[in-house]
Amino acid sequence: MAKKKIGEIVEAMLTPFFEENGYELFRTEFVKEGKIWFLRVYIDKIVDGEYVNVGTDDCEAVSRYLSDRLDEEDPIEQNYYLEVSSPGMDRPLLRDKDYVRFQGEAVEVSLYKAWEGKKSYEGTLVALTEDSLIIRDEKDRELAIPREQVSKTKLAVIF
Repeated sequence: MAKKKIGEIVEAMLTPFFEENGYELFRTEFVKEGKIWFLRVYIDKIVDGEYVNVGTDDCEAVSRYLSDRLDEEDPIEQNYYLEVSSPGMDRPLLRDKDYVRFQGEAVEVSLYKAWEGKKSYEGTLVALTEDSLIIRDEKDRELAIPREQVSKTKLAVIF
């Protein structure tokens, strides 16, 4: 079964549960590592319209629900391990709404090829426009990195 289709099936299974319990699907992955397949489901939690931290109890609740549904419908032919977790402290920003949500946060940006002499940048997320990812670097300069150059943006973990 195609990886994309599995993601769509999982999303459809989870939608009613998520609507009732205040969760949001961040992304799914169906990947093979060595000889073992993994279905990974990353979730966010929303309380009173605000995102809150996902705990182990949340992951367990989603895992139990999804595991039961997957057992009932059995849409995946091969054996796999189900993992449910939060996107993590260094979560990738994948959708435009992620960039809006995390404006003002520290990010790490990786590029496909060097732009102005560098392939990676760190700074504060200012905005995402149709053409550019705008960050403020450590020297307080605003950089408008061409959007098509950006391969990955993730939250920076600062201790």
